[in-house]
Amino acid sequence: MQLADTATTVQILDFEPQHAGMFRALNEEWITRYFVMEEADYKSLSNPVSYIIDKGGFIIMASYQGEIVGTCALINEGSGVYELAKMAVTPKAQGLKIGKLLGEAAIRKAREAGAHMVYLVSNRKLETAINLYHRLGFVEVPMPPSIYERANIKMELPL
Repeated sequence: MQLADTATTVQILDFEPQHAGMFRALNEEWITRYFVMEEADYKSLSNPVSYIIDKGGFIIMASYQGEIVGTCALINEGSGVYELAKMAVTPKAQGLKIGKLLGEAAIRKAREAGAHMVYLVSNRKLETAINLYHRLGFVEVPMPPSIYERANIKMELPL
């Protein structure tokens, strides 16, 4: 499949309450493949509306051929700073540049919300994700303590 075909068949959707189950399932899928679920995962995935959206954040979903296959969140940290978090694409849809489309859409949404900075924390063993973040313009910065034991890299994108 060519990228142009994928870009025209992937829809980026704003989160709606009926997406909560897929938001959780997509994230549990990648987290449990590489790591273990942590307390912060359970909090954000159990009630994404109160944890993310009600606090001024955003969740976007990716639909491919009529099926939800990816997601990404922007957590409002205040003062024009958002955390790019909970990005996931189901394995059967990986390689179709859906992560790139989600990342670009999240950055646009952050800009529209007046953000001046988007940051993320991740793990270096997720090489494909780290490479994507670099392509999106994120740069590595010193890693402070994190709520996630698995986090060992922090990246920022000034807007």
